[in-house]
Amino acid sequence: MNPIRDVHVAEPGLLVVDVAAADDATAFAMQNAIAQRWATAPAEHTTRQPGEPGVRLRCYVDLRQELAGP
Repeated sequence: MNPIRDVHVAEPGLLVVDVAAADDATAFAMQNAIAQRWATAPAEHTTRQPGEPGVRLRCYVDLRQELAGP
């Protein structure tokens, strides 16, 4: 994964969320759960490390922008 830069967490309420999961479906399900509650800059794909199991996904979340419930 790329390093987390200061701009990603420059203000309180900004998060960088790294998800490690067994497969793409699980990683995207976690991202979806987060995105239903807070403003999220979603990832479009997962990454794999050669020789390591599972996938990784990084998304950026703004806790200051809580979304309205269903």
